[in-house]
Order: sequence, then C-alpha cells, then structure tokens
Amino acid sequence: MIRRKRGLLLLALLTIIVGLVVLFPARVAYQLASPPHVAMSGLSGTVWRGSAREFSTNGVYLRGLEWRIRPLKLLSGKAVYALSGSPVSGFFNSEVAISPTGALTLRDLQAALPLQMFAQAVGVPGLRGNASAQFEKLQLIDGRAAAMDGTLEVSGLVVPLIGQSSLGGYRAEFFTQNNGIVASIEDTDGVVDLAGSLQINPDKTYSFLGQLVAKPSTPESLQQRLQYLPRTDRPGQFELRLDGSY
Repeated sequence: MIRRKRGLLLLALLTIIVGLVVLFPARVAYQLASPPHVAMSGLSGTVWRGSAREFSTNGVYLRGLEWRIRPLKLLSGKAVYALSGSPVSGFFNSEVAISPTGALTLRDLQAALPLQMFAQAVGVPGLRGNASAQFEKLQLIDGRAAAMDGTLEVSGLVVPLIGQSSLGGYRAEFFTQNNGIVASIEDTDGVVDLAGSLQINPDKTYSFLGQLVAKPSTPESLQQRLQYLPRTDRPGQFELRLDGSY
C-alpha cells in the first residue's frame, strides 16, 4: 500500500512538472533566460508552442517566428523545435536542437533570404543579393561554426567595395571535416570565372583561396581591379587570398 501511494505521488508530481513546462509562458522564459545579442518582441504562447512577432540577432532579422517542440526528442536530453520564420522577403524553415551545454544545431534547414540581412554580421556594408540555403546540418557552439553540411547559392551579388553592378551568381558546398569546415566555391553565372576553396577553422579563423579569370561580360572596371591581384601560371588567371576571423 505504501509503495502504491508513493507511486501515485510520484506520478502526480511528474504530471505537475510536465504541466508547468507545457504551459510555461514564452514571454516569462525569455525574460528569465534571454540569450545575449538576441531580441524578441510580440511573444505569445508557451515554451512548448508559441510565436514571436519579431526576432533579431547580430543584424539578422526575422518576423512571424513560430516554434513547436518535438516532445519525443526530449528523451535525447535536448530540446528540439520545429522552427519557421520570414525575413523581409523569402522564408526560413529548420529543426533546431538546443543542448544543455548551449550548443545550437539546425537540421534540414531550407531558406531563401536577402543578403542585406547579413551585411552587419559579415562586416560588408551595402551587401545585396539573394541567398538560397539547404543544409543537412549547421551547428554553432559559443558563436563558433562547429559543423556545416549543405549548399549555399547566391544570385545578384552586389559588393559595394568592388562596384555597384551585380557580380552575378555563385555556389558554395560545405563539408565538415576533423580539422574544421571546408567549402568549394564556383560561379554559376558570375561576371568572372571563379573557382575557390574556403577553410573555416575551430579557432574562428578562416582562409579563402580562389582563382579568377575575366569573362567577355566582365565590366572593364573589374578587369582593371583584377590586374592588382597576383597572377598564376595560367594566362589571364589571377589569385585571390583572404584571411580573417569572425
């Protein structure tokens, strides 16, 4: 009889805990554990299922953000949500897992986003164009890219530091390796013939090495800029190296 009472008491306690989690207001949770550099407004619903009218972080802005927890994934020790939102134009959909250590893992990410929303994050004022992303996995740990597997396509790229006219379209394929993240980059309909590789290191540094060749459609101003780059052994081919940190 005592064991039965203890079992009923434990069941009742577990029911209360689950009920508190399911009904815990999203607004209160955000106030108690607001991540740094993240701003949300118009919160409604619960941590289980809810929405935010606006969301922004490091210059990246989404509106109509909605989330829905996947309860069975809690058995893995992670809070996993189905997440969707809308930038100024385009869409964003992904499954997002939050581990107890704070690691953020996005899976089955599909998005169409304007490049303008990343101008501040990447430090390129006036960046314009459109990006289409499909990633099987994208993992961030303490703001560091720990894993990236997928593709990113850019069209109508405009980089004011180079010029105000469109540089065309480019495609990058990302792969996670033991020593970091690598990507192969090529033009799809760019104004220059580009083939390059990108290495993203665990210490938040990156390096890019690319070979560029002018096309008949390459603007004369850009052709002149290419002349300042180191030449390779191939006639008309130039080398571009970029190193930095994020």
